[in-house]
Amino acid sequence: MKKQKAVSDKLQKNGHYPYQAPIDAYGNGGFRFAQMSHRGSLLCLPDGMFAWDVDNVAGIDENSLAPVLKAHKEIDVLLIGLGSDIVLFDPQIRQLLRDHNIIVDAVGTGGAVRTYNILLAENRAVAAALISVHL
Repeated sequence: MKKQKAVSDKLQKNGHYPYQAPIDAYGNGGFRFAQMSHRGSLLCLPDGMFAWDVDNVAGIDENSLAPVLKAHKEIDVLLIGLGSDIVLFDPQIRQLLRDHNIIVDAVGTGGAVRTYNILLAENRAVAAALISVHL
């Protein structure tokens, strides 16, 4: 339990949990995973879970996806949770990710979370960029 507390404290201080984990719940402006809760949007990468400073689709750009692009060799599929509504995802950003050999699926956050959990359980090279929702 002490190790879990130390990891939880680390997430609070620098916005990073050092392992990729399934998401247990989402809503109320955040996510639950690894027996912790996180307020705000979330970036799930092969090297861990990160606080993501994006609160709407307009905030998804090359800069906010820089950690994804940096890890592109370890990612086959990126699931983008667009929030509670499905909206148009910028085709230039989609092409940028394709240029890095990343398949993109941009859907509502709920669908992205469910698909992420399935692909993660199958040990697939999956990542997720999830905008938090208020249910």
